Amino acid sequence: MTFAVQAEAYDRFVGRYGEPLGRALAERAGVERGMRALDVGAGTGKLTGVLAEILGEENVGAVEPSESFVAALRERLPAADVRLGAAEALPFEDDSFDAVFAQLVFNFMADPERGLAEMSRVTRPGGRVAGAVWDYGAGMTLLTTFWEAASALGGSEADERTTMRFGAEGSLGDFFQQAGLGVVDDGAIVVSASYDSFEDLWEPLTMGVGPAGAHVVSLEPAARKELRAELDRRLGSPAGPFELDARAWYAVATK
Repeated sequence: MTFAVQAEAYDRFVGRYGEPLGRALAERAGVERGMRALDVGAGTGKLTGVLAEILGEENVGAVEPSESFVAALRERLPAADVRLGAAEALPFEDDSFDAVFAQLVFNFMADPERGLAEMSRVTRPGGRVAGAVWDYGAGMTLLTTFWEAASALGGSEADERTTMRFGAEGSLGDFFQQAGLGVVDDGAIVVSASYDSFEDLWEPLTMGVGPAGAHVVSLEPAARKELRAELDRRLGSPAGPFELDARAWYAVATK
């Protein structure tokens, strides 16, 4: 359970990119007032918050398997319908939503085919099903560079550049089409996040969030220090505030 952590830890890790990514994904899915939307694998609610801003909290649902994240979501968005659960068994009736999203979730589903089928089930006919995944191999600077650094020092079986099923351009769109969903729009979304310093980037990794964080906490102190130095070097040894870009591949389909 690499996401069984406090919400703040996730927010300081890849959560920094979640709000701008969610805003772009909602725009591509055509979210507008009068709709009802569901955020599947909502995490700490970056996309959920965007949907609530556009539609009103009362028109937004969220499903998340991490109890700590659900608690944070319920505190942040008290009027939203936030439920503890998994993508593969969504606790909603058929045709409940106009748009259903899974942002940065498909690679972490136990059964992506079942998860997508459930997303389609709770989407009304003519509604939108949308998702996004990181470009681990080249475009998500933080994770790409992290795994390059880890690989240079001996590697890890958890390297997201090679272990993630969805990460190549077009892979998510192809998956949606193979599931029998309608017209698919897919492509790239590029967002960025700001850091006060390299330490601001490194510290969340030491909290064990995600595969990268799990790798960091698995290392002995000397190896962890060596990885820190290698990552710092590969990021240009920033002496002050800096930004990193992150590219995600998205897909939007019509039920």
